[in-house]
Amino acid sequence: MIDIAIERMDILFNRAEMEFITHPERSHRYVELALKLSTKYNTKVPEKWKRRYCKKCKSFLSPGRNCTVRLVNSEVNIFCGECGHAMKIPYRKEQKNKRRAKYESIKKRNDE
Repeated sequence: MIDIAIERMDILFNRAEMEFITHPERSHRYVELALKLSTKYNTKVPEKWKRRYCKKCKSFLSPGRNCTVRLVNSEVNIFCGECGHAMKIPYRKEQKNKRRAKYESIKKRNDE
């Protein structure tokens, strides 16, 4: 039953993405339905859709249309255009991985 709920949430978010340009209200409704499924079956929203809806007003976010995305002080700031809510997501882990990869490539070059 949980697998079906996750699949249905994925379908609803895909539909919300397709319908956003022509019918934004409908896409917001799809997000609300997906979140209701998530609470009903006690599952998490699929990882790729977590940043695509506003946690406060439950509206679908499309960068450049109704939200802005900024990189500030090792954080990704996503501002909702509907309610003005700001989601701040740190990305230090990504910076560490990038630094580590750079160091390893330099070390590998020097070994050769």
